[in-house]
Parts: sequence; structure tokens; C-alpha cells
Amino acid sequence: MSQKRAWQRMLSGRRLDLLDPTPVDIEVEDIAHGLAFVARWNGQTKGDFAYSVAEHSLLVETLFTRMQPSAPVKWRLAALLHDAPEYVIGDMISPVKAAVGPGYGELDERLTTAIHIRFGLPATLPVAIKKQIKKADLISARLEAEQIAGFTTKEADQLFGKPSPDLTAGLSIQLRPPLEARNEFAARHADLLGQL
Repeated sequence: MSQKRAWQRMLSGRRLDLLDPTPVDIEVEDIAHGLAFVARWNGQTKGDFAYSVAEHSLLVETLFTRMQPSAPVKWRLAALLHDAPEYVIGDMISPVKAAVGPGYGELDERLTTAIHIRFGLPATLPVAIKKQIKKADLISARLEAEQIAGFTTKEADQLFGKPSPDLTAGLSIQLRPPLEARNEFAARHADLLGQL
């Protein structure tokens, strides 16, 4: 019996081994492109375009920066890259992740480690930073739920909590073509890397 293929050819030409990803095979162009075409909420959002993980990642980095305005640039970069493994493994809603089991988390962790090392971040983030990024992620999910995923305010508050108005002031979900999201993600990544 032949062994099943466990690698993916990326548009950059890199061959990414999913079982043993290496930082050398990680390219931001692949991440930006992949995330721009991965839909959040299983595509169940209002609008003419799917709400992509690239858009979500930009929002999470904005929220993290509002929460931690004096945080070093490397942690803002970590916030931008918090869902980067999804460029390969896709975005699964939490109930599906629970059904898949620990294998999903292990794959996500291996990819995260390679991505972090590739861009000069620690393989494992400090617990306090990880918690703050998760908080920004939850606030983002709350905004998305109400603005584009059809949740009522009451449902969104019950599931995701009610965010502080000063953190979310002026933030609204903008749906746009994937290539625009890809380009903005790549540009933001370059900007943050340039500040390190």
C-alpha cells in the first residue's frame, strides 16, 4: 500500500510538508493568498464576498493594538499571524474542531511553530500575549457575528461577550474582493516586519 501524500505545493513553488513543516518553506505571499480565499463562518455571511481569514487577521491585529498600544511590534505581528496556519488547513468553526479532535490542534501547532520561526517570533508565544491575542480574536468574532453572520445582538453578547465600546469604536466589517484582502494583509505584514 502506498503512503498518502502529506505535502502541498504552494503558489510560490514551495513544497510544504504538513507533517513536518519547516520555516524555509513558509512564504508570506502564500499565507496572504491562502487566507484571502479562506472564508470565515463557513461562508455563511452577508454580502457579495466571503469574509476571509485575511480580513479577520487584520481586524484582530487592529484590536490587539488598541488593547496593547505599547506592545512591541513583534506581538502585533503575532496577532496578525494568529490564524496563519489556516492558509493550508482552512478555517473550521469551533464545533467542527471539537468533532475532529486533537489531530487538528497538533497540525495547527506544528504550522504555527514553523511560521513563527520563519518571521522571527518565538516558536511559542508568552502566555500573557497569547491570552491578549485570543481576547482580540473573541472581540473580532463578536463584531463579525452581529455585523455579517446574522446573529442578533443578544446572541452575540451571550456567545462572545460584550466588548468595550472604546475598543470597537469606528470598526465595521468591510467585505471586499479576495485580492484586495490579500494585498492589504501582505502590506501590513511587510510594514510590521520592517519595524522589527
